[in-house]
Amino acid sequence: MRPSRVDNCSIERTLAVVGEKWTFLVLREAFMGVRRFGDLQAATGAPRQVLSARLTRLVEEGMLRKAPYQEPGQRQRDEYRLTAKGMDLYPILVALMHWGDQYLADAGGPPVLLTHRDCGAPVTLRLRCDDDHEVPDPRSVTPIPGPGARTVV
Repeated sequence: MRPSRVDNCSIERTLAVVGEKWTFLVLREAFMGVRRFGDLQAATGAPRQVLSARLTRLVEEGMLRKAPYQEPGQRQRDEYRLTAKGMDLYPILVALMHWGDQYLADAGGPPVLLTHRDCGAPVTLRLRCDDDHEVPDPRSVTPIPGPGARTVV
């Protein structure tokens, strides 16, 4: 028996905010420490208007915040810094990167490797339950309605 469709799906809501190529590329650069509009544009290749719209949306959604800066002799400008809400997207970007490395990388291998700054070991993602058991695949998970579920019959 197939469960009812959830009317307020968290995946659908998340994709409505971040589910666009330029948004993820802006976040990728923000996680690498890129903060200024011109640097973000150069690193992503995003058209000016597209980048401006994505930055505005990320600020409105609370994933980035503006911080003023001023170069000597120049007007004041804003740079973009990740908020705690934005930082919480990091595992999603790492998961996308690892999937791309596995299925889409060039023959030479992944273009970027992530290592733990303290020890140098490769960074990997693993799903674990609250009792600290590793969850190896989707067949090991049982979805159940949450307290906020609204189902459509």
